[in-house]
Amino acid sequence: MTEIKQTVVNELHTLRDVLRWTTSQFNAAELFYGHGNVDAFNDALQLILHSLHLPATEFPEVFADARLTNAEKQAIVVLVERRITKRIPVPYLTHEAWFAGMPFYVDERVLIPRSPFAELIQDQFMPWLTDPDSVMNILDLCTGGGCIAIACAEAFPDAKVDAVDISIDAINVANINIKKHDLTNQVHAIQSDLWSALPGQKYDLIVSNPPYVGADEMASLPAEYHHEPRSALEADDNGLALVEQILLHAADFLTHEGLLFVEVGNSDFAVMEKWPDIEFVWLDFDQGGHGVFMLDYAQCVTFSQRYQ
Repeated sequence: MTEIKQTVVNELHTLRDVLRWTTSQFNAAELFYGHGNVDAFNDALQLILHSLHLPATEFPEVFADARLTNAEKQAIVVLVERRITKRIPVPYLTHEAWFAGMPFYVDERVLIPRSPFAELIQDQFMPWLTDPDSVMNILDLCTGGGCIAIACAEAFPDAKVDAVDISIDAINVANINIKKHDLTNQVHAIQSDLWSALPGQKYDLIVSNPPYVGADEMASLPAEYHHEPRSALEADDNGLALVEQILLHAADFLTHEGLLFVEVGNSDFAVMEKWPDIEFVWLDFDQGGHGVFMLDYAQCVTFSQRYQ
């Protein structure tokens, strides 16, 4: 480490130099990119720009040939080493992740946001939601760090949003983000085991990205994923245990015109195999992603009647 640090300090000078070197190091290490960045270059760019207290959204050409101080280069090398040797995802190193065009605080108490829900939220769930102005109450079930709930609040500024999670650690992170985005009057973080702390509540829109990874898939995940809380990823019954509980009780918490959207990722085929008589609406995404279904109130009633 000391030798690498000294080489970087002595031989690399500009932001462009350090970005090229970091990208090469990441490529050589064959890292996995699944937490907001698509390749080594973008992973390196986010890490370096955040370390230099520069906006981490695009490469700043105006600073490309600016010389870095020795202290700046040394700090970057430390982060690069942690990314490579421990396979820690960049957002955990920088404590910042982006979702729906918004920055969020993250640490290892919560998942790093990467859901295709971002596209749905920015489109106000249209065309399935025909009147966005009618949405007054939204539930984000299994909220984690609160990213989906906060993005929904931005997309539906007149709506009250409940952000629910069983983990007090996740609730604490969600509250950090609620305050960060100045939404304490609109978004409320609630510790609850799914529906247990929500008696009598009715929502026009319920959105959930619950744990849905089965044991076999969990064992095959790259090392980067094992820095995330296992309880936020893995679920029993081939990943469907919590999904089933959501489906069994959703009708009790939806308005009659309400809609339920649930992300199940690679468990989409397991969903269709387990409940073949339910006509799930599977969504397509222009920006990538899969495994999100929608049910309306009547379909949720049908599910609860058949499988209760």
